Amino acid sequence: MKTVEKLLIANRGEIACRIIRTCKKMGIKTVSVYSEADREALHVRIADEAYEIGPPPVNESYLDVRAILRVMQESGANAVHPGYGLLAENAAFARAVQEAGHLWIGPDPATIDAMGDKERARALAISLGVPVAPGSGRFQPSDDVDKKDIADKIGYPLLIKAAAGGGGIGMRAVSSAEELDAQIETTQKLAGRIFGDPSVFLERYVANARHVEVQIFGFGNGEGIHLFDRDCTIQRRFQKIIEEAPAPALPKDIRIRMQEAALILVRHQSYLGAGTVEFIYDCDRKDFYFLEMNTRIQVEHAVTEMVTGIDLVRWQIEAATGAFTAARQEDFDLTGHALECRIYAERPEKNFMPSPGTLTCLQFPEQTDDLRIDTGVEQGDKITPYYDPMIAKIVASGPDRAAAISRMRTALSQTKIEGPGCNLAFLLMVLTDPDFEKVDITTNYIERRHRQKKIA
Repeated sequence: MKTVEKLLIANRGEIACRIIRTCKKMGIKTVSVYSEADREALHVRIADEAYEIGPPPVNESYLDVRAILRVMQESGANAVHPGYGLLAENAAFARAVQEAGHLWIGPDPATIDAMGDKERARALAISLGVPVAPGSGRFQPSDDVDKKDIADKIGYPLLIKAAAGGGGIGMRAVSSAEELDAQIETTQKLAGRIFGDPSVFLERYVANARHVEVQIFGFGNGEGIHLFDRDCTIQRRFQKIIEEAPAPALPKDIRIRMQEAALILVRHQSYLGAGTVEFIYDCDRKDFYFLEMNTRIQVEHAVTEMVTGIDLVRWQIEAATGAFTAARQEDFDLTGHALECRIYAERPEKNFMPSPGTLTCLQFPEQTDDLRIDTGVEQGDKITPYYDPMIAKIVASGPDRAAAISRMRTALSQTKIEGPGCNLAFLLMVLTDPDFEKVDITTNYIERRHRQKKIA
């Protein structure tokens, strides 16, 4: 069994603060890294130690593997938690950490390789009998393939997906052959710039769909459990803004089959630690398709923690050190319902354009057993243009969905934010929409409501 003496968090903002919170409870010293733009950030202020690693652009700071490894040596940290985003699903970084003799809080790098590439993960899912939407193999800009013939066989509308993408980044919907070539070229350029791999693949676009995911936890020996499911259907530009657990109004047989499909991947990969298997539920066909597997903790992990009472970050650390005791599926159950709203510095009326600025006022309601606030900023801090403009995640729970929604509405109405524009009013409008209450929602919900002028 290994011991985490000092943990470096290779991340920033809300997730860094959330990891530090668990480490304090476990008596583990923490090391934060920061860019010049984050010199006064909350995750810097609350860590035991903090080290500057470069200028504001992520490529020159938070994605600089050599700089982070240098801080590991200087600080004496012997473990790394990557959080989500940035280097969290970078197998080369995970290997570099391990080769330097440090503990990696996450799955084996080989698993990250296998599941981090969307098209490769898709092929694996097909080989294991996990349902997958019709689609193509990957192709590079230089490959001689008949894209229009492939698209015709899949059928329109379809999605162009960056093979190395994730988190909704590197996806474009195409409704006709006339726009196919231009959209493929645009997506390939974006993928090459962001992921270092311009390859893409095509997949059927399920227009009337819900986005449902299963939280899993693997023991590293071919066994593991699921911690139920979440609904992440409310999105803008393929980015989630409201999540809830469990997924409401999901047919029982679909829920069971999704959970079992997720565990098939856990067993095959001998997965270690927390992960999420994402699916698209086709509301018309009453069927589901594998979307991707995230080999890290998710932004929305807090709703699962609220309905299970589990600290997933603690579990991650214990699994990496060998201190975790394998659990049985029947030992876990859900209590009530939980929702998470992501508060962003953005302007919904301007297509959710980021709105950086100083938080001249930032006040949240008091946290209770049924209300949790996860944030990486305080009043007076700046939301910079360099990074994701999240201000906070508000998580509310109740004995049932209606009670959780009511608690969330109250919490949002009691939250005060001044300075940058934000999406508070927009979220309240969604939560008071009768269609949301009835779970008459699909992934194009926000687009549809904008067209109908029901939400600003």
